[in-house]
Amino acid sequence: MALWRIDVGGTPRLAAGPVAGGPQVLLPAELRISTLLAGDGAAFAEAAGRSAGERAPAGARVLAPVDEQEIWAAGVTYERSREARMEESKIPDQYDRVYDAERPEVFFKALGWRARGPNEAIGIRADSTWDVPEPELGLVISAAGRVVGYTIGNDVSSRSIEGENALYLPQAKSFTGSCALGPCLVPVGEAPPLRDLTIAVEIMRGPRKLYADSVSVTRMRRTPEELADWLTRAQEFPQGVVLLTGTALVPPSEITLEAGDVVTIRIDGLGELKNAATRVGRAGKRPA
Repeated sequence: MALWRIDVGGTPRLAAGPVAGGPQVLLPAELRISTLLAGDGAAFAEAAGRSAGERAPAGARVLAPVDEQEIWAAGVTYERSREARMEESKIPDQYDRVYDAERPEVFFKALGWRARGPNEAIGIRADSTWDVPEPELGLVISAAGRVVGYTIGNDVSSRSIEGENALYLPQAKSFTGSCALGPCLVPVGEAPPLRDLTIAVEIMRGPRKLYADSVSVTRMRRTPEELADWLTRAQEFPQGVVLLTGTALVPPSEITLEAGDVVTIRIDGLGELKNAATRVGRAGKRPA
């Protein structure tokens, strides 16, 4: 069973239902994800497992499964990510060092209201020349810092901007449409064990498959609990937080997203997140 956020007559509502079957039972209107992630998040799994109540309307639009949560991300948690970041960077050894360091790379990605849900457009910057999706396992973390669930995330990134200078990371990572989440939130107890989770991605350009690959979550160097601990050890998240855990699925350097490309990310037991790309912002020139 999973927790879904859907549009009911223009109002976001929470619903429970199986990952494969979609939202089926509406939760009380006063319940929000923020409410369920308060404290240690014990109410989260209980709400997702509800099986009786008002039926969710058929065909309701599925929204990104966040409300007041911030979305953060960890980087260089897979060996392939380390290699890719070193390839793109003019100062490559910094990524080699952070991969082996005790302290992980953790950065702010987006506010919850900026996240794109299933079938909504993801962005690629008009002033970037090398843009990729980053398929990632997302951790749903309670206000007490406990990992209570999982979701699928797409940490859309500009490799050309980040590679130019590591200090440009916020511009490479945070822009309109740079973060997609969904389709639902799955309690840890309802999800397959981490050892059985495989992340798969496919990029389609019209009828042509541009790129496809998959990786086991067991290839991640750090544990979910370790990443959650680093994120929450000096910050408070009263409404809970979502933490993306990094990617090993890095397209080869000759592939860059174009407007109209469709990115589909699947994780066993967590569902499928599909988004089409669109160009955002402007290329522009430096003001005189």
